[in-house]
Amino acid sequence: MITHESVGPDEDLAREVLIVARDIAPCISSFADDSEEQKDAVAILKRVYKTLATRGSQLVKSQRIGSASVEYADVESAFDGQPRRALRALCAASGGSRAGHSVGSFPQTRPISRVWPEGDY
Repeated sequence: MITHESVGPDEDLAREVLIVARDIAPCISSFADDSEEQKDAVAILKRVYKTLATRGSQLVKSQRIGSASVEYADVESAFDGQPRRALRALCAASGGSRAGHSVGSFPQTRPISRVWPEGDY
């Protein structure tokens, strides 16, 4: 299981990165320890963590010159683009569910099929 220690030294920031990552790709919690998928996910999370820890210009949401204020974007915005796609690709490659797709078993026949003699469409 991926823990905050494997993501970065700032526990609060690392936990927040993990929470957002699990929201994007829930399957990362199910990767076997020391598996290639887990190592790939940790590499992605470490990169996002480093981006957030440095708070570079790419995370500046707005700035003011009068009284010198800088407002940074939220943690989820650090996952925009390639990190988000990479985490979802890991889930898809490992057979995990993708966001928006149903998971479970569903009946083959439906009650509506008995209304028409032709059957299901």
